[in-house]
Amino acid sequence: MKLEDIHKIADIGEAELAEIEKLTPEAMVRFAFENFGKKAAIGTSFQLTGAVIVDMAAAAGLPFRVFTVDTLRLHPETYAAMNETETRYKVKVERFAPKEDKVKEMTEEFGEYLFFTSKAMQEYCCNVRKVEPNERAMATLDVWITGLRKDQSEHRKKSVERASIVEDGGRKILKLVPLADWTEADVKKYIKENNVPYNELFDKGYDSIGCVICSTPLVKGEKPRSGRWRWFSQDDAKECGIHTRKGGSKGK
Repeated sequence: MKLEDIHKIADIGEAELAEIEKLTPEAMVRFAFENFGKKAAIGTSFQLTGAVIVDMAAAAGLPFRVFTVDTLRLHPETYAAMNETETRYKVKVERFAPKEDKVKEMTEEFGEYLFFTSKAMQEYCCNVRKVEPNERAMATLDVWITGLRKDQSEHRKKSVERASIVEDGGRKILKLVPLADWTEADVKKYIKENNVPYNELFDKGYDSIGCVICSTPLVKGEKPRSGRWRWFSQDDAKECGIHTRKGGSKGK
């Protein structure tokens, strides 16, 4: 089957995934919106890679969707980057927030800063504030475009695929990672050459951004993502759960 004939997830087998993985980042983004339209979306937390993918989608000249998980505890600079993205690209960033009753239940039982207590409590907080809202976004999609890169950690180097079929709520979704093989230098080069608006926290020592307390600037010489959940410094994975709860699989 030719890629231009793919318009539903059931059309995608191992051979089609292999062909999709060969696409350039720009072609991969175009494929998603050209073939799946409003059932495809870019999920971004306004990292540098997300900024690049949004710019590529705009350059394709097709209508496109962008969504983010608003944990309600993001940096002011991140909210500013959302607004600037909307203005620059004339697109509405769809914001998925945690459910008020779930946040209240969690904080009343375990406190506002439960994530300092243990890895399990950090994962519980991330599940309420990030994973569940992301799952609501997934319910509207057939294609999920995300900005992971293999060079961000040893865990991601081993686990990230440019194209895979993932399970979410009993549904199959095509997960595309156009910049998986790019380096940080590649990303910054694209941003500079194309005058892409980006989150100003990256000018303040940050290399990875999440909630205000849970993401901090790097100290010189630290590995990527060391600023995330700094109190769990020995944990290479350092994931909130959005990209680890959904099992990837090749083929139908």
